[in-house]
Amino acid sequence: MKRFFAALLKTFLILVLILAGCWYAFGVDGPFSDKGQEILAKIRGDETIEVTEINPEEDVLLEETQEEMTEVEPEITAEDLTTKIVFTGDVELSEYVQSNYSSKGADGVCSPEVQSLLRDATFTMINNEFCFSERGQKAPDKQYTFRVNPSYVSLFNDLGVDIAGLANNHVLDYGKDALTDTFTTLSNAGIEYTGAGNSVDEAAKLIIKTDAKGRKYGFLAASHVIPVASWNVESSQPGEFCFYDETRLLEAIQAADSQVDYLFVMVHWGVEHTTELTDYQTNDGHKFIDAGADAVIGMHSHCLQPVEMYNGKPIFYSLGNFIFNQNIKHGGGGAVEVTLDENDNVTYRIIPITATGANTSIDDSGYSYVESISTNVAVGSDGTISAK
Repeated sequence: MKRFFAALLKTFLILVLILAGCWYAFGVDGPFSDKGQEILAKIRGDETIEVTEINPEEDVLLEETQEEMTEVEPEITAEDLTTKIVFTGDVELSEYVQSNYSSKGADGVCSPEVQSLLRDATFTMINNEFCFSERGQKAPDKQYTFRVNPSYVSLFNDLGVDIAGLANNHVLDYGKDALTDTFTTLSNAGIEYTGAGNSVDEAAKLIIKTDAKGRKYGFLAASHVIPVASWNVESSQPGEFCFYDETRLLEAIQAADSQVDYLFVMVHWGVEHTTELTDYQTNDGHKFIDAGADAVIGMHSHCLQPVEMYNGKPIFYSLGNFIFNQNIKHGGGGAVEVTLDENDNVTYRIIPITATGANTSIDDSGYSYVESISTNVAVGSDGTISAK
């Protein structure tokens, strides 16, 4: 995709230079102005205008110019019209991750295969499970609190992150000032965010992305897990978009459905460290699909949870961790890759991961595990899911 736009920009600049040269050559005061007048007369159908006979060399120049204009037109390929969207599990830049990044860059944080997965995607969305700030006071009575120096946002740029979901139980660990610092840090890095904001409307903001074919994709994020009610943006601003009462999220999904071709909803829900689903996860997941979501991507459990196909649409109940502490064990997390080809065929692929020494890599043995904990999906050898 990035190569396609670079070629398009190069083509545009070449055309500008060619047109400028033609203007100079064939304009009224140009060296080939007579030829220009002849061409203009023919276009107008004005046969009464007398023109000076042009020598063969000038005809050759015009032909070469036309050939150049034809040659620089970029060829649109099936690859150019194929869109890949990647969603990851929880991302928390722990001190182990920061140390690796400071010494080795992105290579210290992710394997080459994982880096390619993220960078080669048309759009990449993560769950930002911390605040970017050096301000604020640690939330009282909270066992784990996560805060990261804003300078480390460069890792997100290095990995090709486009969107951050902020609806989770850690983004307000250091209060509202730290949350607003997170907004600023992400915005300055060119990364859009949703799921939290300075107002209800901003927290529930629909992010829309458009691909080379003109297809529109919508992204929402909301949380069912916050430690205190004041984190809910409806209680206090800035805050998070929550769905303890799912009415507002259902309304946002229904409104978004008419604005985009494909809608993805990232949710923070369920219980930590278990593959067992709560009743509300399945009930709400089905409601979100019925309201217009094309896929639901869950977080929070810190481990992979089942995948379900419901009415032909996937619900990934939890992707667990992706970049987190020093180690992520087998079954501890993953990512999802959505592919839409030039004919609008959609495929979903789950990519299990592990981490050792705070470096995330693909877990090739994890595909069968995902199928074993899921009820109605088959998982192929490359992670492609299909209904059983």
